[in-house]
Amino acid sequence: MKLATHVSGTGPGLLLIHGWGMNAAVWQPMLPLLEDDFHVIRVDLPGHGHSPWEDGLDSLDDWTEAVLAVAPEGAVWVGWSLGGLLMQRARILAPERLSATLGIATTPCFARRENWPHGIVPEVLRAFAAELQGDPARTLRRFLALQVQGAADARATLAVLRREFDACAAPHPRALDAGLKLLLETDLRPLPEDSPVPLHWLLGEKDTLVPASLAGALPGPVEVVPGAAHAPFLSHPELCAARLRLLKSHV
Repeated sequence: MKLATHVSGTGPGLLLIHGWGMNAAVWQPMLPLLEDDFHVIRVDLPGHGHSPWEDGLDSLDDWTEAVLAVAPEGAVWVGWSLGGLLMQRARILAPERLSATLGIATTPCFARRENWPHGIVPEVLRAFAAELQGDPARTLRRFLALQVQGAADARATLAVLRREFDACAAPHPRALDAGLKLLLETDLRPLPEDSPVPLHWLLGEKDTLVPASLAGALPGPVEVVPGAAHAPFLSHPELCAARLRLLKSHV
């Protein structure tokens, strides 16, 4: 199975990986800020956007290998939310393929665990999984609202998220199930600190899914974006684009 990609701009490679339930269109508002500096590759995850779903393709390594198969050599990888898990795993599996990484509103471990208070209570993720079986559309809409909860510009950011979500067909139900399982079960701690691939992070001050308290537990430079929730690249696009341009020196 080959994942769908959307390509624009000129310059060094920049790979953008979206989060759970979304698609590559979510990056659309940022493109005018990036295309003069980067050859931008936006990928649709398995069963999302224009990418097909294939049964049995449900482990983190499966998804990461699928993204690696369409990623240019030596690109800067950016992973938002669930996409950040794939970014972190690729940094472990194939460090020679990446030049630098930026995790946006993501974490090595989404679920709260013993000695890890920075995660989502597992019962919340299990409730989402149960709700998906009954009303997938309503569950996704609720999840979109959670991503902007607490942000100063929540209404405007939510409008953008909904518009870009509606730009493509709904994700495949089994892709949604597989993605929730990855969020619930994946634990990439501790991340290797001796990797040749620089690791950078952007967190939202008001994020209710990946809390800013995570900052002290992450290796590498971390910036907390004031007033941002779970989608800082939509609420603060200029800031995020400026941080990405700084990573060009690694390419």
